[in-house]
Amino acid sequence: MIAQRTSRFRRQLLALAAGVCLSWTTQAAAERLNFLFILADDLGWRDLGCQGSTFYETPNLDRLAASGLRFTDAYSACQVCSPTRAAILTGKYPARTGVTDYIGAAQPEKWARPTKMLPAPYANRLALDQVTLAEALKAGGYATFFAGKWHLGPEGWWPENQGFDVNKGGCGWGQPVSYFSPYKNPRLEDGPEGEHLPDRLAQETVKFIEVNRERPFFAYLSFYSVHTPLRSRADLQAKYEAKAKQMKPNGAAWGDEGERKVRRVQNHDVYAGMVEAMDLAVGKVLDAVERLGLADRTVIVFTSDNGGLSTSEGSPTSNVPLRAGKGWFYEGGIRVPLIVRAPGVTKSGAICSEPVFSADFYPTFLELAGLPARPAQHSDGVSLVSLLKQQGKLKRDALYWHYPHYGNQGGSPGSAMRMSDWKLIEFAEDNRVELYNLRGDIGETRNLAPQEKDRVAVMQRKLHAWQREVGAKFPAPNTRPTLTPK
Repeated sequence: MIAQRTSRFRRQLLALAAGVCLSWTTQAAAERLNFLFILADDLGWRDLGCQGSTFYETPNLDRLAASGLRFTDAYSACQVCSPTRAAILTGKYPARTGVTDYIGAAQPEKWARPTKMLPAPYANRLALDQVTLAEALKAGGYATFFAGKWHLGPEGWWPENQGFDVNKGGCGWGQPVSYFSPYKNPRLEDGPEGEHLPDRLAQETVKFIEVNRERPFFAYLSFYSVHTPLRSRADLQAKYEAKAKQMKPNGAAWGDEGERKVRRVQNHDVYAGMVEAMDLAVGKVLDAVERLGLADRTVIVFTSDNGGLSTSEGSPTSNVPLRAGKGWFYEGGIRVPLIVRAPGVTKSGAICSEPVFSADFYPTFLELAGLPARPAQHSDGVSLVSLLKQQGKLKRDALYWHYPHYGNQGGSPGSAMRMSDWKLIEFAEDNRVELYNLRGDIGETRNLAPQEKDRVAVMQRKLHAWQREVGAKFPAPNTRPTLTPK
């Protein structure tokens, strides 16, 4: 009850702030930057043409990259979805928000898998007392819109409860019931039978932009694509089925990752069709921004919530040269595509190799919007504006990950950090440590921990200090006789 009263009071203050800003915002609307944030689900680092895919076709995202800045070393805050989504909206590491696993995963008391450890407990919703990016922009006079996958809690914790004026499709689901209407989504009316979900979400985004073209807006288009269930438009599937038949073998199609098989070649026709359908939907929104004369004052960001699915659930994509995929600490699980086009800020065709991650969008958007920073809120994010201008590097010496859970894709509990070109992974089951130099070994094939003991010690001290700072929770030994593996 106290928490609910606190949340209501906080929202009243935000509404008051928005009212105070409204007249100033209306007068300055022509000079304010809009924000179009596009998030793909489970899209791998190499799943775009501009990222090196020779099988998937993504002309619209490729032209966005050609007109903006492409980051080569961008990371998701986690190797699974909900924690990353929380990080985007809060500017905080998942360990700090408590949302450290995908919402819906079994809690320790209901754990039934024969693993060495019991996963740590996690928050199964994004707390309402977090001042989200949407709420901060709304308080600054922005119209706010959400479409697509939310997956940050049950009803009462949906987009409309976290600062979004309009919600089209955002609910507690981790995946759609269907990619074709009827959707049976409590926040998205069914369209004509057979209507395709990516296209519908693009339509809704375009409608919002059209209505709000005269005022600053924040449109968050969060695709369910390319998450399972694996289902494509029939015409696109046929296109890529034919394309796959023309491919010449280039190395082994499958490899091993622990006890899992990992896909090493991009040739999945259904997945390719899903990627192209998403790209077509992105193109519809990009075209609308151009048509409405908003391109010169609309910041457009495209990224993914985690790496591509390569070791389970059909293993539809390959992240090679990166190792593993969704659910793993290796680069294939956490390195993601990131494209930013900011009018008057970024240069066409620019590339940045500075490591950045999901929590950085919050302070970046506030700075670009000319709004005050909220350092107590986005405490782990760093504004990327200097990188967008290609002026120097960030004042941050490391990035961190903490996933005290077992992934459905084969990954196990642990923590990781990247400091300069060095990547350290510490596994919770046996305290095993792996160290890689990403500059010379992007595929993480050579564990240098035995040769670099001093470096490992320094990085572990930093990692453990960070864990204490953010209040990280840890898995516990599995002492249940019926579950302990032999």
